[in-house]
Amino acid sequence: MSSLLNKAREVILKEAESLREMADRLDDNFEKAVQLIYKAKGKVIISGIGKSGQVARKIAATMSSIGTPAFFVHPTEGLHGDIGMALRGDVAIVISKSGDTEEIMRLIPIFKRLEIPIIALTGGNGSQISRKVDVVLDTSVKQEAFPLEFVPTSSATAALVMGDALAAALVELRGFTADDFSFIHPAGALGRQLIKVGDLMHTGDELPIVKDTAGFKVMLTEMSSKKFGVALVVDSDNRLVGIFTDGDLRRTVESRIDPMILLARDVATPDPKKIDPEEFGAAAVAIMEEHNITSLVIVDDENHPVGLIHLHDLLKAKVV
Repeated sequence: MSSLLNKAREVILKEAESLREMADRLDDNFEKAVQLIYKAKGKVIISGIGKSGQVARKIAATMSSIGTPAFFVHPTEGLHGDIGMALRGDVAIVISKSGDTEEIMRLIPIFKRLEIPIIALTGGNGSQISRKVDVVLDTSVKQEAFPLEFVPTSSATAALVMGDALAAALVELRGFTADDFSFIHPAGALGRQLIKVGDLMHTGDELPIVKDTAGFKVMLTEMSSKKFGVALVVDSDNRLVGIFTDGDLRRTVESRIDPMILLARDVATPDPKKIDPEEFGAAAVAIMEEHNITSLVIVDDENHPVGLIHLHDLLKAKVV
């Protein structure tokens, strides 16, 4: 094994060990911090400088992505006017490895003046910052993982993971769901995975529906005009009794001497695969793949067909 691989594994293991130790130190202060954020009527202001600033930006992005409005304020820019974004009802998170960062220290009186609760993520227990804030979350590490001790590595990771832990606890407390996540992330790969069947399905006059007493030719005409490659077969009460697909058409033509004398009910496949409109498109894809089909029917509580989704719809929406 090369010395480079040895060094890489050493860094990773040191950081992992620091995280295990931090997990063991968690106490009631963590719950206090979560409650402060949860009960805040305003936003979460997150600040730090240097590597702590980069961590603060990521925590702010994570918080916002799970429905907790948050934004990053650079402490220097904050002292030159950006702190005007802070309002009563907000809550602040400050990040400082040492707990003595001067720029953060100068922000604290402003937060205090606005009666904004302050949570500190710091390794400097007993530091100036830790003595002036409302809640301290201990992100201290025994040593940095980097060969040069003064380069923040384990300490930056610890602060980042503590931010993730706060976000995860807020998700739990708020009952934040995949539906909520989908609403906030309408674009991108994550958003596409969370598109619902009801957002893509065809409805109304688009549906290829025929009565079970309809003739074979009538059913083929409906299939051809609606261009889904299927016909939904219903009884006299418009309840779904079967489906007729392109595959069924080929099999019927091959096995029957005169298929034109048949009725829709004679050739429809009973109990077609269905899906709820509230299911995600990804679930529809899974069902189609499992059963080697290209369409799913959506019915109401009385088994009336109200929608149809085709594999092409999912491909077009880039769910697949």
